[in-house]
Amino acid sequence: MAFVSIIELLYLIILVVFVGYIFTGIIKRRDPLHFRGGFDWQDFKLACIVAAPGILLHELAHKFTAMGFGLDAAFNIWPFGIFLGVLLKVIGSPFILIAPGYVNISTLATNSQMAFIAFAGPFINLLLWLIPSYILNHKKRLTRNQAVVLYFTKVINMWLFIFNMIPIPPLDGSKVLEGLLSVIF
Repeated sequence: MAFVSIIELLYLIILVVFVGYIFTGIIKRRDPLHFRGGFDWQDFKLACIVAAPGILLHELAHKFTAMGFGLDAAFNIWPFGIFLGVLLKVIGSPFILIAPGYVNISTLATNSQMAFIAFAGPFINLLLWLIPSYILNHKKRLTRNQAVVLYFTKVINMWLFIFNMIPIPPLDGSKVLEGLLSVIF
C-alpha cells in the first residue's frame, strides 16, 4: 500500500488551493489601506501557508494513525464541502466552513482504535495552537511577518480543535467520546 497515492496527492493540492482561496482576504500580509484591488496573490500565498497546514496535517494524522493500526485509509475530497466553503466566501458570509475532505477507513476499526484515529487530527490542531502561542508569548524578537503567521496559525488551529472536538456526529469529538465510553462501559 502506498504511503500517499497519486490521487491523494492531487486531492491534497486541491485542498491547499481551496483553503487558501477561502482564507484570502481574511489573512492579509499588509495594511488594507495599501490594497490595490483585484486578487492578491501574495495574500493567497500567505493564506495557503497559514490556513492549509492545520487542515492538511489534521487529515493526514487521521490517515497515518489508521495505517499505524494496520488499517486501510485514504484521503478523499468532499466536493460539497469545497463548494459550500467557496459559496460562503463568494457571498461574503461572516462564517467560514472548511470541510474539503475526509479520510475513509476501508477496514473495520475497534472503538478504541477509532477514538485514537479520530483524536489524531484535532491533536495536530492542538499542537498548532499551543506551539505558536508559546512562541508568541516567549520569543522577544519576531519580525512582523513571523508574528502574523504565528498569530493566524494559533487562532485558526484553536478554532479547528474546538470545533472538531464537539461531540456531535460526524465531528471527531463524537467518535472520540464513543470510543472512550466503549472502553469505560
